[in-house]
Amino acid sequence: MSPDPAPEPTDVPADVPAELREETIASERLYEGRIVNLRRDTQRLADGSEASREVVEHVPAVVIVAFDDRGRIAFVRQWRSPVGRPLLELPAGVMEEGEDPEFSAARELQEEAGLRPGSLLPLPRFYVAPGWTNEYLYGFLARDCEPSRLAADDDERIIVEYHTLGEAMDMVAAAEIEDAKTIICLQAVALRAVGPLGAKVVRFYAGE
Repeated sequence: MSPDPAPEPTDVPADVPAELREETIASERLYEGRIVNLRRDTQRLADGSEASREVVEHVPAVVIVAFDDRGRIAFVRQWRSPVGRPLLELPAGVMEEGEDPEFSAARELQEEAGLRPGSLLPLPRFYVAPGWTNEYLYGFLARDCEPSRLAADDDERIIVEYHTLGEAMDMVAAAEIEDAKTIICLQAVALRAVGPLGAKVVRFYAGE
């Protein structure tokens, strides 16, 4: 079953404190691109003052933790122009128009890692950086994967690597994996792997 859709900006819960609420009174489109758009919103705050918010609009995307038949996780290493170097990440990509998250995850996994998932289980879903973008990511755990490749995007140059979960967590600790979506989903899988003990660890560090 696919996750529920990402909440719309207008879906403000009724219990949000009045002093935190903002009203959009004007919006200016600054840029339209192939993947992202940029707009500037003028917001009226609860005290009547106004503030300017710059927002990067991004379509929803998916990220997948995929295990092969040897218990290793598929990673992709690719050049990331914003940081000027390659990064090691989990397979991920944007949802095409009309796709649901589960379909997108299966397609992206075949395009980037050459694997077709036998099953997909939901992992955390989250806003990437809600201070400046509305991008929403759906995480998935892919199991029983089989070789199956779809054509990748023309502008993608990817090296596929495999690492165990333990190796990957060591790489996170050593800052060899620095991609936020990858870290979030790996940690989710690690907590799931240790079962009830993981919940006890979380409660311990929370002081409970």
